[in-house]
Amino acid sequence: MPEVPLQRPALRPTLAPMNANTTETSTTLHSNRARGAAHLWSKTLIPTTREAPAEAESPSHIWLVRAGYIRRVGSGIYNYLPLAWRSLQKITQIIREEMNAAGASEMLMPALEPIELFKDTKRDIDYGDLLFKSIDRHGRAAALAPTHEEVITNLIHNTINSYKQLPLSLYQIQTKFRDEFRPRAGLLRCREFIMKDAYSFHLNIEGDGGLNEVYDAMYQAYCNIFARCGLDYSVVEAEAGPIGGSASHEFMVNCDSGEDTILRCPESGYAANVEKCEIGKRSASFEGEPSQELEKIHTPNLPGIDMVAEFLKTQPAAMLKTIVFQTTTDDAEPSWVLAVVRGDHEVNEGKVKDALQGQSITLADEKLAKQAGFTIGYVSPCAIKALGSRLNIRVLVDHDAAQGERAWATGADEKDHHVTGFNWKRELGNLLNDNASITIAEIRNAQAGDPSPRVDGQTLAQSKGIEVGHIFKLGSKYSDAMGLSIADHTQQRQSVVMGCYGIGVSRTLAACVEMSHDDFGIIMPPAIAPYLVLITIMKPDQENQMDAALKLASKLASIGIDVLIDDRKERPGVKFKDGDLVGIPIRLTIGDKALDQNCVEFKKRDEPGKGDLVPINEVAIRCQSILT
Repeated sequence: MPEVPLQRPALRPTLAPMNANTTETSTTLHSNRARGAAHLWSKTLIPTTREAPAEAESPSHIWLVRAGYIRRVGSGIYNYLPLAWRSLQKITQIIREEMNAAGASEMLMPALEPIELFKDTKRDIDYGDLLFKSIDRHGRAAALAPTHEEVITNLIHNTINSYKQLPLSLYQIQTKFRDEFRPRAGLLRCREFIMKDAYSFHLNIEGDGGLNEVYDAMYQAYCNIFARCGLDYSVVEAEAGPIGGSASHEFMVNCDSGEDTILRCPESGYAANVEKCEIGKRSASFEGEPSQELEKIHTPNLPGIDMVAEFLKTQPAAMLKTIVFQTTTDDAEPSWVLAVVRGDHEVNEGKVKDALQGQSITLADEKLAKQAGFTIGYVSPCAIKALGSRLNIRVLVDHDAAQGERAWATGADEKDHHVTGFNWKRELGNLLNDNASITIAEIRNAQAGDPSPRVDGQTLAQSKGIEVGHIFKLGSKYSDAMGLSIADHTQQRQSVVMGCYGIGVSRTLAACVEMSHDDFGIIMPPAIAPYLVLITIMKPDQENQMDAALKLASKLASIGIDVLIDDRKERPGVKFKDGDLVGIPIRLTIGDKALDQNCVEFKKRDEPGKGDLVPINEVAIRCQSILT
């Protein structure tokens, strides 16, 4: 983006020192330009529009396109135009400063990684169709990196040979790729995006230089980063997902349009995403005498539990939903797990694993499950009674489903059939006493109104957020898989312990806009705004107005405030609307009436109405007081 000339001795200005009242050396001039800059709107690319793109669904997508920050290249692929790139550079600078302060060193890894690096971790299978794959002219397979755990682990395996070189923390800011089936919401769900990812390596979990120490330092660094960016954020406990590991936290920007659900205890401050959130104490018992006869009902052509409930003249909350899982062991024959929840609840696979003490499971392959005898879509808890003599089956029942006094509707283990009047004690009898076969456990997603897991008598409240950062305690997941071990001070080899820490850089920009906008456009926080001040010239053809703008821009730039001068030959109304669209924190308007009083009109973007007249010699101090 071209830098504006900051003095105008003639109609066609040339570059001049930042401080128009002094003669500066080239060193001083360079220093001032590093601190602040001023640019002309007419000499950069800011293609504002009055209409939102047809495919836009989210506020950030609408406003970032309308304000000329981004333009679509293809599905989930965007150009970052000058305004967006300036904001992204400010975000990355904040990230660099805090990561460096936390003891991490920056590097850069390739965007293209050989598929063979996944052979031990099997994450190419975990990512599935999300992984962009290619074959080169020699027949070698590679992938565009979604993350870089394998690459960094391989690097450390080949370069670190002594425990004395640990702990070590490395990070990069790099373009990442995921082949999203349906990219949407602009920068929030892309196929190509900018990410900061960091990795730490340790000999131990506890103690000096251990994983926990660095994890806590990264946690604080992330808090500093998002606070400095001016974001309203929450930190929540989270599932590790395909990254893996023993513990993780998400950093969420709070906004009503967020795609993630956050549940929190209003008294204790405990917060977690819906997949990770614990649920407080709930009563549960299989005891209770039957109140209805068991009746089998033909229920053809009724996809989904809501339609079945309506047909049976009941509610989903009065039904049992049974999901079939299978173990993922090397055994020829898998064992089976039936997860039973209330019909209006959702089974949580992570909690099912926890209830099985971490046993590896996956949603049952439908073909294999049918071959084993399960009638998928119509499975009931009674399947353990019908199939348990020849299959290894375990039933996990959520507390809200383990209510023996109720008469439930559930599948009939027969295609196109359900039963009503199901009673735990009558239908399963002595099997209920075998805790190895049927167990009550927390296996569903939490929801608003559930008991708080931290404070008795409190219930969980729900809000929305957008994930912008995620930190993980990986443990030895990747080092074990890829053979990364090191000799300790006793010369005994042990697996290196790892942490992983990611920030969606381009996603942070989008989340900021989701959080901070109004009916007129973006309201950028000063720390990451593309410019801090917009100088709007009412009549750029008038030399006195242009001169005043250039001198004011020079003064602001000399104290580190970057300025955009709207010098376009447009009507004032167009300029004011565009100024609101792009969201620059302060707008200074230069017109004849204000100049006659040696003033400019001063207006903050986040304040309604017209601005105030401020003497020109007080503008810099006023801007500084607001922006610092």
